[in-house]
Amino acid sequence: MTASTTRRPAAGRSRTAVASVAAVVASMLVLSACGDQTNEAIARREAQKNRNVHAPLFKMLPKAVQDKGFLQVGSDMTYKPVEFRTNGKIAGIDPDLAAAMSKELGIKLNFNNATFDTLMGGLKSERYDIAMSAMTDTKDRQEGISDGNKIGTGVDFIDYLNVGVSLYTQKGKSNGIDGWETMCGKKLAVQRGTVSHDLADEKSKECKKNGSEAIAIEAFDNDSEAQTRLRTGGADAVSSDYPVAAYAVNVSGGGKDFEMVGGAPLKAAPYGIAVPKGQAKLRDALKAAVARTIKNGSYAKVLKKWDVKDAAVKEVQLNGGT
Repeated sequence: MTASTTRRPAAGRSRTAVASVAAVVASMLVLSACGDQTNEAIARREAQKNRNVHAPLFKMLPKAVQDKGFLQVGSDMTYKPVEFRTNGKIAGIDPDLAAAMSKELGIKLNFNNATFDTLMGGLKSERYDIAMSAMTDTKDRQEGISDGNKIGTGVDFIDYLNVGVSLYTQKGKSNGIDGWETMCGKKLAVQRGTVSHDLADEKSKECKKNGSEAIAIEAFDNDSEAQTRLRTGGADAVSSDYPVAAYAVNVSGGGKDFEMVGGAPLKAAPYGIAVPKGQAKLRDALKAAVARTIKNGSYAKVLKKWDVKDAAVKEVQLNGGT
């Protein structure tokens, strides 16, 4: 039997077309029912989820921040106990304080990980709205100066902790180090771009000026790498901010890896939340948020949790660094 050569009517194709059109219309109706899926609409809904317009300080924020519902925060999250990751979550003094501030501001503070020496550039390029990363308030940073060169307009600092720089060595292997005056000719590990790095440079110059051998300074992207260098015997000591040094001494190896040397911290100075110049309204809202956390007791709870009560400020200052 031969195959039929009878053609199917053109109407068959028309029914298929109608069905396709019907399917498209149906899918459009479904999307319509789900709401506007544009990026702008999604951002608007996210902002509504993240913000509380009834929060005490919400109206102090710039309109653009109110509309956005969050701030992007630049932070080096390798700096225990100030900010770090544990089990995939962000933890530490700064994230806890930021959470307390968020309740006062009615917006979310999103932490973004970066190496410390890129944070000022990230503020300049507007990648971050603010930086909160154990950043010491200094005149150079206020004025946008790095290594004697003007690199930007600078930042305003909201000072929220008072800290200093400490030295620590392997436990039982201080090699005669009991302060900066005994660091000449020794190997020192630091985090790049920090006050500890600056202080090490100053002390090394003093060594040479006094006829001694310079300090052999090795700078790392983060403090964890500096600690590893010390732990493996590649350095004689590490210099870092007191809260970080104290945490490392108390926690690393169950307290058996390191010991503090040199007595009281040097170069006591405030940590500050960095806000780009020209953002006075945002700066003042953040300052008010820190002040409210001090007044309502949440600030003290955070500092007690991380054993840094001695670093507390009684009053929030702007640009108090020198």
